[in-house]
Amino acid sequence: MASVGQMVGQPPAATHAEIEHRVDVLLRQMTLEEKVGQLMQYTSATPQTLEQVRQGKVGSLFNVTGAENTNAAQRIAIERTRLKIPLLFGYDVIHGYRTIFPVPIATASSFDSSLIEQIERVAAREATAAGVKWTFAPMVDITRDPRWGRMVEGAGEDPYLGSVVAAARVRGFQAGAVADSQSLIACAKHFAAYGAVEGGRDYNTAEVPERLLREVYLPPFRAAVGAGVATMMTGLQDVNGIPSTANSQLLSILRQEWGFPGLVVSDYDAVQQLIAHGIAANDQQAALKALTAGVDMDMADGTYLSLLSLSPGQLPIRVLDEAVRRVLRLKFEAGLFEHPYTDAGKENSSELTNENVKLARRAAQESMILLKNQNNLLPLDKSVKTVAVLGPLADDKADQLGSWAAQGRAEDAITPLQGIKLKLPQAQVLYAKGVDIPSFEKQPPSQIAGAPAPVTATGVGQASAAGGPADISEALQMARKADVTIIFLGELAEMTGEASSRASLSFPGRQEELLQQVVATGKPVVLVIESGRPLDIRWANDHVAAIIQAWYPGVQAGNAITDVIFGDTSPSARLPMSWPRSVGQIPIYYNHDSTGRPISPDRWHTGYIDESSSPLFPFGYGLTYTTFRYSGLRVLTPSVAPTAELRVQAEIENVGQRSGTEVVQLYIHDRVAPTSRPVRELKGFERVTFKAGEKKTVVFTVNANALGSYDAHMRWVIPPGTYDVWIAPNSAEGIAGTFEVLSSASGPVHDNDAGLRPHP
Repeated sequence: MASVGQMVGQPPAATHAEIEHRVDVLLRQMTLEEKVGQLMQYTSATPQTLEQVRQGKVGSLFNVTGAENTNAAQRIAIERTRLKIPLLFGYDVIHGYRTIFPVPIATASSFDSSLIEQIERVAAREATAAGVKWTFAPMVDITRDPRWGRMVEGAGEDPYLGSVVAAARVRGFQAGAVADSQSLIACAKHFAAYGAVEGGRDYNTAEVPERLLREVYLPPFRAAVGAGVATMMTGLQDVNGIPSTANSQLLSILRQEWGFPGLVVSDYDAVQQLIAHGIAANDQQAALKALTAGVDMDMADGTYLSLLSLSPGQLPIRVLDEAVRRVLRLKFEAGLFEHPYTDAGKENSSELTNENVKLARRAAQESMILLKNQNNLLPLDKSVKTVAVLGPLADDKADQLGSWAAQGRAEDAITPLQGIKLKLPQAQVLYAKGVDIPSFEKQPPSQIAGAPAPVTATGVGQASAAGGPADISEALQMARKADVTIIFLGELAEMTGEASSRASLSFPGRQEELLQQVVATGKPVVLVIESGRPLDIRWANDHVAAIIQAWYPGVQAGNAITDVIFGDTSPSARLPMSWPRSVGQIPIYYNHDSTGRPISPDRWHTGYIDESSSPLFPFGYGLTYTTFRYSGLRVLTPSVAPTAELRVQAEIENVGQRSGTEVVQLYIHDRVAPTSRPVRELKGFERVTFKAGEKKTVVFTVNANALGSYDAHMRWVIPPGTYDVWIAPNSAEGIAGTFEVLSSASGPVHDNDAGLRPHP
């Protein structure tokens, strides 16, 4: 056998016909047990699991990382099994492997698809050097409910932005060819409508009418397919009464309508959970329902092994063979048969390189949203004498990384306190934590919103890590001594992500009390929020001069935050979802349908009697350190045929004293359609950088098919008539015009994606 070093390299490109022939030959040699074995995926490489590998009963392992570990397991598959079918190693590479980038909702806020693609390319290079070939990302679920913890993994509320981001992430991971030794097989998840779970409660049910499903929740998956995504993952929720992992109607859209040829894997334990859902009585029924619905691989629970106990008449061999075929095809396409091993010598040199860290800093800079800047408090002057740095997240390394931090290490992170000290070597930097953030996990409900978590042997909350509860009075002393206070508040990383739904969006613990007392000192205050969702900041918005939403910025958090605060870079990110004033407004989203009584000041219109109907900040919103003026909107194609393109332009001028980047956004509205239409729909955006005083013409070109909608019979139609169009800085403002669609057109339902082209 060749050495590991000899076996590493670029696999020769194989044609589709060659791969299909090899799959056919191998499939004919396989026993029933070996076929089912290829559909099994297990977590970790325990002695028991490795014995199953030796018996040919495992097709994939996940959470096995490091070239030494993956090579050891792979040798068993290659050297000690009859057919020598290689293993496929998967891992949750969600926002970086060792170099941890900002969380996905943060990089989606950049509205920069090129940056997102570069980030995932780095993640792919680092992960593949460690033996990982398959990532369970991107998550492309649209959500309109920030109570859902997994919104941190997605791109927010809008199907167009979500589609652009989904395609960019797939391109970055796969680089056009999964056979490339540095390409990571992408997996779009969770198919579908996981972000629509009731109450924002993870794993819950989702009731989604078909028009909403097709117009809002499916487009990012369709865009991922268009970008060449190799695999899909089903969700853990049911959709309209049928769990995703057994939902043949959903999976037929993927297979039959879209022609997706790739592998579908269940989410963790999802096949066996069909029993808990109440649609299967035992493992055999659960396995059969998932397999016949179109799920090729069973993640973690081993339920597909029960297929072996079915009688020949119960097990559809054709369906089984097709699932095995998709697994084998992917392994051939990925070049694993020719090059199953990883060169361990490249692993360490690929991780956390200077170039990767530099990109992480840029990504964090572009991901921060300036929500408020009263009287131009920001950027702060670097000549400031004394700065108070306060809050439980100011010097917390681990939580800078956010949830799903893969192989990231807390010691890799630069905290905000460290960043400020590096930025201001001549200043006096005072630090106090002020309060601790209580962990929600393992706490009785009475303690969730109350005092800091007690110190316990199990290490609940920040108090145990810090060695004792923090002291507000100490923080106030620092604030009174300082010229300006920068306070870092938010959520612990563990409060976001999977199984981290929240009923309240308030700052956990006594953080708001700390903020109120610091503001009462009368000193200027900058609030930096680190969280995985919008939080309830009504009081802060009314009383704090400057507010930055930093999300979880990753390993370069402290450097990037101080770059923005002290003006070395200007903030340019925009909100990928509407920011609610209160939980009572949820779900709230900009692209809501028109109503018979639209929002109006009087009582007899849609809205609340005790709260505004508008969000605190609209979708697409974000400030920078300069001011832009929009003018001169021109519809270059005032009359559009359904087969033509719409072209619209406007003049954008930087009328401020600093350079800056504006995210120019295009919205449309169909005035008369077969069904009620959203009041606005995003159809394009451009990141444009301007020097002070510079003026540019921004032109948008949109495929007319993107103007369509579904009628009551689920036909994709482009209605004739008048449409409104805006070129705008966000979804609530802009300059407006109109255009006409000259004639109607219709097409099959899956033509919906034609207007969702990748953003250049």
